[in-house]
Amino acid sequence: MMTKPEKRKNASYILLIINVLVVVLVSSNLRSPIISVAPVLSDVREALGLDNFQVSMLTSIPLFMFATCSVLVSRFSHKFSISRFLMYSLIILSFGLFLRITGSLWMLFLGSIFIGLGICIGNVVTPGYVKNNFPKQIGLMTGIFAVSMNLTAALASGFSVRIGEWTGFGWRGSLGIWLIIAILGLIVLSLEIIFNKKNADQTKTALSVSDFNMFKSPQAWSISIFMGLQSLFYYCLMTWLPSLLTDYNMQAESTGWVLFVIQITMIPVAFCCPIIASKMKDQRILIVFICTLMFGSTMMFVWLQSQWIYLNAVIIGISNGLSFSLSILFFSTRTKNCANAIKISGMAQSVGYLIAAFGPPVFGKLHDWDVSWKSSFYFLSCAVMVMFYFGMRAAKNKNVEE
Repeated sequence: MMTKPEKRKNASYILLIINVLVVVLVSSNLRSPIISVAPVLSDVREALGLDNFQVSMLTSIPLFMFATCSVLVSRFSHKFSISRFLMYSLIILSFGLFLRITGSLWMLFLGSIFIGLGICIGNVVTPGYVKNNFPKQIGLMTGIFAVSMNLTAALASGFSVRIGEWTGFGWRGSLGIWLIIAILGLIVLSLEIIFNKKNADQTKTALSVSDFNMFKSPQAWSISIFMGLQSLFYYCLMTWLPSLLTDYNMQAESTGWVLFVIQITMIPVAFCCPIIASKMKDQRILIVFICTLMFGSTMMFVWLQSQWIYLNAVIIGISNGLSFSLSILFFSTRTKNCANAIKISGMAQSVGYLIAAFGPPVFGKLHDWDVSWKSSFYFLSCAVMVMFYFGMRAAKNKNVEE
Protein backbone atom coordinates (compact mmCIF):
# COMPACT_ATOMS: atom_id res chain seq x y z
CA MET A 1 0.00 0.00 0.00
CA MET A 2 1.09 3.58 -0.67
CA THR A 3 2.00 5.79 2.27
CA LYS A 4 0.23 9.11 2.82
CA PRO A 5 3.20 11.13 1.46
CA GLU A 6 3.17 8.98 -1.70
CA LYS A 7 -0.58 9.47 -2.09
CA ARG A 8 -0.17 13.23 -1.70
CA LYS A 9 2.65 13.23 -4.28
CA ASN A 10 0.56 11.26 -6.79
CA ALA A 11 -2.39 13.55 -6.15
CA SER A 12 -0.16 16.56 -6.84
CA TYR A 13 0.95 15.11 -10.19
CA ILE A 14 -2.63 14.37 -11.22
CA LEU A 15 -3.76 17.86 -10.24
CA LEU A 16 -0.84 19.40 -12.14
CA ILE A 17 -1.86 17.57 -15.34
CA ILE A 18 -5.47 18.66 -14.87
CA ASN A 19 -4.41 22.29 -14.26
CA VAL A 20 -2.34 22.33 -17.47
CA LEU A 21 -5.23 20.86 -19.45
CA VAL A 22 -7.55 23.53 -18.05
CA VAL A 23 -5.22 26.29 -19.30
CA VAL A 24 -4.89 24.65 -22.74
CA LEU A 25 -8.60 23.97 -23.26
CA VAL A 26 -9.90 27.26 -21.85
CA SER A 27 -7.44 29.32 -23.91
CA SER A 28 -8.33 27.29 -27.01
CA ASN A 29 -11.87 28.70 -26.70
CA LEU A 30 -10.89 32.36 -26.43
CA ARG A 31 -10.33 33.25 -30.12
CA SER A 32 -11.43 30.43 -32.38
CA PRO A 33 -15.23 30.97 -32.00
CA ILE A 34 -14.76 34.52 -33.36
CA ILE A 35 -11.99 33.92 -35.91
CA SER A 36 -13.95 31.02 -37.46
CA VAL A 37 -16.72 33.39 -38.61
CA ALA A 38 -14.81 35.42 -41.25
CA PRO A 39 -14.06 32.56 -43.70
CA VAL A 40 -17.75 31.52 -43.89
CA LEU A 41 -19.34 34.98 -43.76
CA SER A 42 -20.49 34.78 -47.37
CA ASP A 43 -22.28 31.50 -46.68
CA VAL A 44 -23.94 32.90 -43.55
CA ARG A 45 -24.96 36.04 -45.44
CA GLU A 46 -26.52 34.03 -48.25
CA ALA A 47 -28.28 31.56 -45.95
CA LEU A 48 -29.87 34.16 -43.68
CA GLY A 49 -30.10 37.13 -46.05
CA LEU A 50 -27.89 39.45 -44.02
CA ASP A 51 -27.00 42.99 -45.07
CA ASN A 52 -23.55 44.54 -44.56
CA PHE A 53 -24.46 46.07 -41.20
CA GLN A 54 -25.75 42.76 -39.86
CA VAL A 55 -22.62 40.98 -41.09
CA SER A 56 -20.38 43.48 -39.30
CA MET A 57 -22.35 42.92 -36.09
CA LEU A 58 -21.23 39.27 -35.94
CA THR A 59 -17.69 40.37 -35.09
CA SER A 60 -18.58 43.66 -33.37
CA ILE A 61 -20.88 42.12 -30.73
CA PRO A 62 -18.19 39.95 -29.03
CA LEU A 63 -15.71 42.85 -29.01
CA PHE A 64 -18.36 45.10 -27.49
CA MET A 65 -18.97 42.48 -24.79
CA PHE A 66 -15.23 42.37 -24.03
CA ALA A 67 -15.06 46.15 -23.67
CA THR A 68 -18.17 46.53 -21.50
CA CYS A 69 -18.07 43.42 -19.31
CA SER A 70 -14.39 42.82 -18.48
CA VAL A 71 -14.32 45.16 -15.47
CA LEU A 72 -17.64 43.78 -14.17
CA VAL A 73 -16.28 40.23 -14.43
CA SER A 74 -13.18 41.16 -12.42
CA ARG A 75 -15.31 42.79 -9.71
CA PHE A 76 -17.46 39.68 -9.24
CA SER A 77 -14.62 37.17 -9.57
CA HIS A 78 -14.22 36.76 -5.79
CA LYS A 79 -17.77 35.38 -5.50
CA PHE A 80 -16.69 31.97 -6.82
CA SER A 81 -13.60 29.81 -6.97
CA ILE A 82 -11.56 30.43 -10.12
CA SER A 83 -12.33 26.96 -11.48
CA ARG A 84 -16.09 27.41 -11.05
CA PHE A 85 -15.92 30.83 -12.69
CA LEU A 86 -14.11 29.30 -15.68
CA MET A 87 -16.73 26.54 -15.79
CA TYR A 88 -19.52 29.13 -15.95
CA SER A 89 -17.66 30.88 -18.79
CA LEU A 90 -17.56 27.66 -20.84
CA ILE A 91 -21.24 26.93 -20.09
CA ILE A 92 -22.20 30.40 -21.34
CA LEU A 93 -19.91 30.01 -24.36
CA SER A 94 -21.33 26.58 -25.21
CA PHE A 95 -24.88 27.93 -25.01
CA GLY A 96 -23.93 30.78 -27.34
CA LEU A 97 -22.23 28.44 -29.81
CA PHE A 98 -25.38 26.29 -29.90
CA LEU A 99 -27.71 29.27 -30.40
CA ARG A 100 -25.56 30.64 -33.21
CA ILE A 101 -26.02 27.60 -35.44
CA THR A 102 -29.76 27.09 -34.98
CA GLY A 103 -30.43 28.96 -38.25
CA SER A 104 -32.49 31.88 -36.93
CA LEU A 105 -31.28 35.45 -37.48
CA TRP A 106 -32.07 36.52 -33.92
CA MET A 107 -30.49 33.38 -32.48
CA LEU A 108 -27.38 34.20 -34.50
CA PHE A 109 -27.05 37.57 -32.76
CA LEU A 110 -28.15 36.31 -29.34
CA GLY A 111 -25.61 33.52 -29.62
CA SER A 112 -22.92 36.09 -30.42
CA ILE A 113 -23.79 37.95 -27.20
CA PHE A 114 -23.42 34.81 -25.09
CA ILE A 115 -20.21 33.88 -26.94
CA GLY A 116 -18.76 37.33 -26.21
CA LEU A 117 -19.69 37.09 -22.53
CA GLY A 118 -18.28 33.57 -22.17
CA ILE A 119 -14.98 34.51 -23.82
CA CYS A 120 -14.86 37.74 -21.79
CA ILE A 121 -14.98 35.76 -18.53
CA GLY A 122 -12.28 33.39 -19.75
CA ASN A 123 -10.06 36.26 -20.92
CA VAL A 124 -10.25 37.99 -17.55
CA VAL A 125 -10.05 35.01 -15.18
CA THR A 126 -7.47 32.75 -16.88
CA PRO A 127 -4.42 34.92 -16.01
CA GLY A 128 -5.52 34.74 -12.35
CA TYR A 129 -5.86 30.96 -12.68
CA VAL A 130 -2.28 30.79 -14.00
CA LYS A 131 -0.93 32.96 -11.20
CA ASN A 132 -2.86 30.98 -8.58
CA ASN A 133 -1.95 27.48 -9.76
CA PHE A 134 1.50 28.05 -11.28
CA PRO A 135 3.16 30.77 -9.16
CA LYS A 136 6.67 29.52 -10.06
CA GLN A 137 5.94 28.79 -13.74
CA ILE A 138 4.05 31.93 -14.76
CA GLY A 139 6.20 32.52 -17.86
CA LEU A 140 5.90 28.93 -19.12
CA MET A 141 2.16 28.70 -18.53
CA THR A 142 1.51 32.12 -20.06
CA GLY A 143 3.37 30.86 -23.12
CA ILE A 144 1.21 27.72 -23.23
CA PHE A 145 -1.87 29.93 -22.81
CA ALA A 146 -0.85 32.17 -25.73
CA VAL A 147 0.15 29.28 -28.00
CA SER A 148 -3.11 27.39 -27.43
CA MET A 149 -5.11 30.52 -28.21
CA ASN A 150 -3.16 31.38 -31.37
CA LEU A 151 -2.91 27.81 -32.65
CA THR A 152 -6.67 27.23 -32.55
CA ALA A 153 -7.19 30.71 -34.08
CA ALA A 154 -4.89 29.75 -36.95
CA LEU A 155 -6.76 26.47 -37.44
CA ALA A 156 -10.09 28.31 -37.33
CA SER A 157 -9.03 30.84 -39.96
CA GLY A 158 -7.47 28.24 -42.24
CA PHE A 159 -9.88 25.32 -41.99
CA SER A 160 -13.35 26.75 -41.29
CA VAL A 161 -14.57 26.18 -44.83
CA ARG A 162 -13.05 22.68 -44.98
CA ILE A 163 -14.61 21.76 -41.63
CA GLY A 164 -18.03 22.69 -43.01
CA GLU A 165 -17.39 20.45 -46.01
CA TRP A 166 -16.08 17.54 -43.91
CA THR A 167 -19.01 17.63 -41.49
CA GLY A 168 -21.57 18.05 -44.25
CA PHE A 169 -23.32 20.87 -42.34
CA GLY A 170 -21.80 23.83 -44.19
CA TRP A 171 -21.33 27.01 -42.19
CA ARG A 172 -23.18 25.47 -39.23
CA GLY A 173 -20.55 22.75 -39.06
CA SER A 174 -17.75 25.32 -39.35
CA LEU A 175 -19.09 27.35 -36.42
CA GLY A 176 -20.52 24.50 -34.37
CA ILE A 177 -17.36 22.37 -34.28
CA TRP A 178 -15.96 24.56 -31.49
CA LEU A 179 -18.64 23.21 -29.17
CA ILE A 180 -16.46 20.09 -28.88
CA ILE A 181 -13.51 22.03 -27.44
CA ALA A 182 -15.79 23.89 -25.03
CA ILE A 183 -17.34 20.63 -23.80
CA LEU A 184 -13.88 19.07 -23.35
CA GLY A 185 -12.94 22.10 -21.24
CA LEU A 186 -16.08 21.62 -19.14
CA ILE A 187 -15.21 17.97 -18.56
CA VAL A 188 -11.67 18.78 -17.39
CA LEU A 189 -12.87 21.58 -15.11
CA SER A 190 -15.44 19.21 -13.62
CA LEU A 191 -12.68 16.69 -12.95
CA GLU A 192 -10.61 19.38 -11.24
CA ILE A 193 -13.47 20.43 -8.97
CA ILE A 194 -14.25 16.81 -8.07
CA PHE A 195 -10.56 16.07 -7.47
CA ASN A 196 -10.17 19.11 -5.22
CA LYS A 197 -13.17 18.06 -3.15
CA LYS A 198 -11.57 14.66 -2.55
CA ASN A 199 -8.19 16.22 -1.79
CA ALA A 200 -9.08 19.26 0.25
CA ASP A 201 -5.45 19.88 1.20
CA GLN A 202 -4.58 20.27 -2.51
CA THR A 203 -7.15 22.96 -3.18
CA LYS A 204 -5.59 26.18 -4.38
CA THR A 205 -8.45 27.76 -6.26
CA ALA A 206 -10.01 29.98 -3.60
CA LEU A 207 -9.62 33.61 -4.58
CA SER A 208 -8.73 36.34 -2.14
CA VAL A 209 -10.60 39.63 -2.11
CA SER A 210 -8.90 42.91 -3.03
CA ASP A 211 -10.21 46.43 -2.39
CA PHE A 212 -7.48 48.00 -4.52
CA ASN A 213 -8.84 50.50 -7.10
CA MET A 214 -7.01 49.54 -10.29
CA PHE A 215 -8.18 52.67 -12.11
CA LYS A 216 -6.12 54.85 -9.76
CA SER A 217 -2.88 53.10 -10.70
CA PRO A 218 -0.72 54.79 -13.39
CA GLN A 219 1.00 51.46 -14.00
CA ALA A 220 -2.35 49.77 -14.61
CA TRP A 221 -3.25 52.46 -17.14
CA SER A 222 0.09 52.00 -18.92
CA ILE A 223 -0.51 48.24 -19.20
CA SER A 224 -4.08 48.79 -20.39
CA ILE A 225 -3.18 51.32 -23.09
CA PHE A 226 -0.24 49.19 -24.25
CA MET A 227 -2.54 46.20 -24.61
CA GLY A 228 -5.16 48.28 -26.41
CA LEU A 229 -2.74 49.69 -28.98
CA GLN A 230 -1.12 46.35 -29.74
CA SER A 231 -4.63 44.93 -30.24
CA LEU A 232 -5.50 47.88 -32.47
CA PHE A 233 -2.47 47.11 -34.66
CA TYR A 234 -3.46 43.45 -34.89
CA TYR A 235 -7.17 43.96 -35.67
CA CYS A 236 -6.49 46.68 -38.25
CA LEU A 237 -4.28 44.33 -40.23
CA MET A 238 -6.47 41.25 -39.75
CA THR A 239 -9.50 43.22 -40.95
CA TRP A 240 -8.02 45.07 -43.91
CA LEU A 241 -4.96 43.12 -45.06
CA PRO A 242 -6.79 41.01 -47.69
CA SER A 243 -8.40 44.13 -49.19
CA LEU A 244 -5.25 46.22 -49.30
CA LEU A 245 -3.16 43.39 -50.76
CA THR A 246 -5.78 42.96 -53.48
CA ASP A 247 -5.46 46.68 -54.20
CA TYR A 248 -1.70 46.10 -54.44
CA ASN A 249 -2.42 43.67 -57.31
CA MET A 250 -1.96 40.50 -55.28
CA GLN A 251 -4.20 37.57 -56.19
CA ALA A 252 -7.09 37.09 -53.76
CA GLU A 253 -6.26 33.46 -52.97
CA SER A 254 -2.68 34.41 -52.06
CA THR A 255 -3.81 36.87 -49.37
CA GLY A 256 -4.98 33.94 -47.25
CA TRP A 257 -1.45 32.56 -47.18
CA VAL A 258 -0.17 35.90 -45.90
CA LEU A 259 -2.60 35.69 -42.96
CA PHE A 260 -1.54 32.09 -42.39
CA VAL A 261 2.15 33.08 -42.22
CA ILE A 262 1.32 35.80 -39.66
CA GLN A 263 -0.63 33.40 -37.43
CA ILE A 264 1.92 30.58 -37.66
CA THR A 265 4.83 32.94 -36.90
CA MET A 266 3.04 34.17 -33.79
CA ILE A 267 2.86 30.69 -32.24
CA PRO A 268 6.52 29.96 -31.31
CA VAL A 269 7.10 33.60 -30.43
CA ALA A 270 4.09 33.70 -28.13
CA PHE A 271 5.39 30.60 -26.36
CA CYS A 272 9.01 31.71 -25.88
CA CYS A 273 8.40 35.37 -25.00
CA PRO A 274 6.76 34.91 -21.57
CA ILE A 275 9.40 32.36 -20.52
CA ILE A 276 12.23 34.74 -21.39
CA ALA A 277 10.47 37.92 -20.26
CA SER A 278 9.53 36.49 -16.85
CA LYS A 279 13.24 36.03 -16.08
CA MET A 280 14.13 39.63 -16.95
CA LYS A 281 14.28 42.39 -14.35
CA ASP A 282 12.22 44.56 -16.69
CA GLN A 283 11.12 44.13 -20.29
CA ARG A 284 11.90 47.53 -21.80
CA ILE A 285 14.36 46.09 -24.31
CA LEU A 286 11.53 43.89 -25.61
CA ILE A 287 9.31 46.97 -26.00
CA VAL A 288 12.01 48.63 -28.12
CA PHE A 289 12.28 45.50 -30.27
CA ILE A 290 8.50 45.10 -30.66
CA CYS A 291 7.84 48.71 -31.61
CA THR A 292 10.80 48.82 -34.00
CA LEU A 293 9.42 45.80 -35.85
CA MET A 294 5.88 47.20 -35.93
CA PHE A 295 7.03 50.61 -37.16
CA GLY A 296 9.23 48.92 -39.78
CA SER A 297 6.34 46.79 -41.04
CA THR A 298 4.11 49.83 -41.55
CA MET A 299 6.87 51.59 -43.51
CA MET A 300 7.36 48.48 -45.66
CA PHE A 301 3.70 48.76 -46.69
CA VAL A 302 4.14 52.47 -47.45
CA TRP A 303 7.33 52.06 -49.47
CA LEU A 304 7.16 48.51 -50.87
CA GLN A 305 3.43 47.72 -50.85
CA SER A 306 3.16 43.96 -51.57
CA GLN A 307 6.86 43.48 -52.34
CA TRP A 308 8.58 41.30 -49.73
CA ILE A 309 5.13 40.67 -48.30
CA TYR A 310 5.97 37.28 -46.78
CA LEU A 311 8.98 38.77 -45.00
CA ASN A 312 6.71 41.53 -43.75
CA ALA A 313 4.19 38.89 -42.62
CA VAL A 314 6.92 37.24 -40.53
CA ILE A 315 7.82 40.63 -39.00
CA ILE A 316 4.15 41.26 -38.16
CA GLY A 317 3.81 37.78 -36.66
CA ILE A 318 6.90 38.18 -34.49
CA SER A 319 5.95 41.63 -33.23
CA ASN A 320 2.31 40.72 -32.52
CA GLY A 321 3.23 37.44 -30.89
CA LEU A 322 5.63 39.28 -28.59
CA SER A 323 3.29 42.15 -27.78
CA PHE A 324 0.25 39.97 -27.07
CA SER A 325 2.04 37.47 -24.81
CA LEU A 326 3.86 40.28 -23.01
CA SER A 327 0.54 42.02 -22.33
CA ILE A 328 -0.86 38.84 -20.77
CA LEU A 329 2.34 38.32 -18.76
CA PHE A 330 2.04 41.80 -17.23
CA PHE A 331 -1.25 40.78 -15.60
CA SER A 332 0.60 38.22 -13.46
CA THR A 333 4.05 39.76 -13.01
CA ARG A 334 2.88 43.30 -12.21
CA THR A 335 0.51 42.26 -9.39
CA LYS A 336 1.05 40.89 -5.89
CA ASN A 337 -1.90 38.47 -5.68
CA CYS A 338 -4.45 36.59 -7.79
CA ALA A 339 -7.30 39.00 -7.05
CA ASN A 340 -5.36 41.94 -8.45
CA ALA A 341 -4.15 39.87 -11.40
CA ILE A 342 -7.81 39.37 -12.34
CA LYS A 343 -8.58 43.04 -11.69
CA ILE A 344 -5.83 44.31 -13.99
CA SER A 345 -6.86 41.70 -16.56
CA GLY A 346 -10.40 43.07 -16.43
CA MET A 347 -9.32 46.69 -16.66
CA ALA A 348 -6.74 46.14 -19.41
CA GLN A 349 -9.09 44.13 -21.58
CA SER A 350 -11.98 46.54 -21.07
CA VAL A 351 -9.90 49.62 -21.88
CA GLY A 352 -7.83 47.75 -24.45
CA TYR A 353 -10.68 46.38 -26.55
CA LEU A 354 -12.42 49.74 -26.43
CA ILE A 355 -9.28 51.30 -27.94
CA ALA A 356 -8.88 48.43 -30.43
CA ALA A 357 -12.50 48.71 -31.59
CA PHE A 358 -11.79 52.15 -33.07
CA GLY A 359 -8.81 50.93 -35.09
CA PRO A 360 -10.36 49.16 -38.11
CA PRO A 361 -13.02 51.86 -38.80
CA VAL A 362 -10.41 54.65 -38.65
CA PHE A 363 -7.99 52.64 -40.79
CA GLY A 364 -10.74 52.04 -43.37
CA LYS A 365 -12.01 55.64 -43.29
CA LEU A 366 -8.52 56.96 -43.98
CA HIS A 367 -8.43 54.69 -47.04
CA ASP A 368 -11.63 56.36 -48.29
CA TRP A 369 -9.74 59.66 -48.09
CA ASP A 370 -6.44 58.32 -49.45
CA VAL A 371 -6.87 55.31 -51.76
CA SER A 372 -3.14 54.53 -51.66
CA TRP A 373 -3.50 53.26 -48.04
CA LYS A 374 -0.51 55.40 -47.02
CA SER A 375 -2.53 57.54 -44.62
CA SER A 376 -3.91 54.39 -43.01
CA PHE A 377 -0.39 53.14 -42.33
CA TYR A 378 0.74 56.55 -41.08
CA PHE A 379 -2.11 56.24 -38.56
CA LEU A 380 -0.74 52.83 -37.50
CA SER A 381 2.77 54.30 -37.24
CA CYS A 382 1.51 57.01 -34.87
CA ALA A 383 -0.29 54.35 -32.81
CA VAL A 384 2.98 52.40 -32.53
CA MET A 385 4.83 55.49 -31.25
CA VAL A 386 2.19 56.04 -28.56
CA MET A 387 2.34 52.34 -27.77
CA PHE A 388 6.12 52.64 -27.33
CA TYR A 389 5.67 55.34 -24.67
CA PHE A 390 3.16 53.39 -22.60
CA GLY A 391 4.94 50.11 -23.22
CA MET A 392 8.17 51.47 -21.72
CA ARG A 393 6.22 52.50 -18.63
CA ALA A 394 4.41 49.17 -18.39
CA ALA A 395 7.68 47.24 -18.73
CA LYS A 396 9.29 48.86 -15.69
CA ASN A 397 9.81 46.54 -12.74
CA LYS A 398 6.93 48.08 -10.80
CA ASN A 399 3.70 46.55 -9.49
CA VAL A 400 0.33 48.19 -10.10
CA GLU A 401 -0.19 48.47 -6.34
CA GLU A 402 2.89 50.72 -5.87
